[in-house]
Amino acid sequence: MNLYSTLKELCLAHSISGREAQIRNILAEKIAPYTDTVETDPLGNLIACKKGRTGDKRMMLCAHMDEIGFIVNFIEDNGLLRVAPIGGINFVASAFTKMVSESGVVGVLVPNAGVKAADYSPDKMFIDIGASTKAQAERRVRLGDAFMGAPELYKLGGKRVAGRPIDDRVGCLVLLAIAEKLAKEEIDSDVYYVFSVQEEVGCRGSKTASYKIAPTESICVDVTGTGDLPGASPMACALGKGAAIKIKDSSVICHEEVVKALDELAKQNKIPAQKEILLYGGTDTSSMQMVGAGSMAGAVSVPTRYIHSGVESCDMGDVEATIDLIAAYLLARG
Repeated sequence: MNLYSTLKELCLAHSISGREAQIRNILAEKIAPYTDTVETDPLGNLIACKKGRTGDKRMMLCAHMDEIGFIVNFIEDNGLLRVAPIGGINFVASAFTKMVSESGVVGVLVPNAGVKAADYSPDKMFIDIGASTKAQAERRVRLGDAFMGAPELYKLGGKRVAGRPIDDRVGCLVLLAIAEKLAKEEIDSDVYYVFSVQEEVGCRGSKTASYKIAPTESICVDVTGTGDLPGASPMACALGKGAAIKIKDSSVICHEEVVKALDELAKQNKIPAQKEILLYGGTDTSSMQMVGAGSMAGAVSVPTRYIHSGVESCDMGDVEATIDLIAAYLLARG
């Protein structure tokens, strides 16, 4: 698997929260050769399973396949679209950017005239699709249509890439690569690869998937912030220093045994790794930890700059380290 080209393919597929069908179809086709079953649950999660020798344990890996965006909630008489946010929108980062709807309608997201950046909010933004009347706009867009920042991925220097939505297509890439890597390996545990829906609006998909699977151990793969930028809050994570083993964020304290095992495996296998303590945000890890009888939950994150912007950036070396570390964990503990 070529990691960059696969990541680019995943990034170019639209998948706003609640509308994940396009990316789900791509992921289902790609993971099917490496697993025994592939199914979609009632909420829309894609769940693939590789059966183990004994099935004594259920190991669940999870990455969310949805992205943030906007939903059309009103059309002005002059053809401009008023939109409501889906997920955690950074309005300063989103202003004056290209938008694309699920059906391919192109527009630009801009603030009301005279509004200062500090005052950007949903009611002061609109999408201009080039229509001059409501009737013209309604021929191309309907209430409830979803728009997202124009997807793209491109190479920077070295192994670094930028674009959107790296959050969390890079996590989906990691799961695909692990499935390919372990396809011919013998593992006692059943391994579940879950591509969850609606993470950006409350980690909803991972909850139902966890109820269904009832994992004994689970690992989430998502992005995390970094502390290696001018003015950044103190944080140990940096681009290019390897997989980030999560200790905690605002939603979860990872299981001590899982954190220790990941750390030891990274050292034993000489896999570049660092520790993550995120003072904000949350991931699907919390759902997998708490649902039902609970599970030993951990997370391995891909350090990413400029999250929830149009220029999210990561290092493909860190992606490779994340793949290698989680694969080593499954082989050692599965």
